[in-house]
Amino acid sequence: MDSPITPFDLTRMFVGDQPPLFFLEIVVRTVLIYGYTFLLVRWVGGRSIAQLSVVEFILVIALGSAVGDPFFYPDVPILHALTAITVVVLINKGLDFLILRSSSVQRKIDGVPILVVKDGRLLDHNARDRGIGEAEIYEQLRMSGISDLGQISEAYLETSGNLSVFKADIPMATRAIVPPPETGTQA
Repeated sequence: MDSPITPFDLTRMFVGDQPPLFFLEIVVRTVLIYGYTFLLVRWVGGRSIAQLSVVEFILVIALGSAVGDPFFYPDVPILHALTAITVVVLINKGLDFLILRSSSVQRKIDGVPILVVKDGRLLDHNARDRGIGEAEIYEQLRMSGISDLGQISEAYLETSGNLSVFKADIPMATRAIVPPPETGTQA
């Protein structure tokens, strides 16, 4: 049986029983988990995280985890959590710095908008590359007040998952996107 915890044991609270080299392991673990999470979130796509950028989203998750553990687990020393929090923030600041300095890094990290409608024609292959279906595009177009693809000059799927719609100067009837009568609406 483990020995009972001594309340307010400052050594246990801040440093713990691990060797000093364990702090380097915390740094390595944090970098690996952050990188893995970044790749997974980029793979899932921007539409799952709404208004946050990918970097901000991962920052929120990583900080939440690092901050939460020492609150509840007496065997997680505060200094370990502070190390993880510091590494996460430093990674975030480093990515911000790289994004500001390099447009290619910015495109890789933040992504780029993709054209999904051009001159009244749905470019569904572009949407599929982002993992978004035709029905989802139509829904967002309807929410923008569009009832026919012919009303659109161009529409871009933004990295946030939202659509930016540019209306055609001269609309033409091409393909209605209003829901069919069987959607459950009753007069």
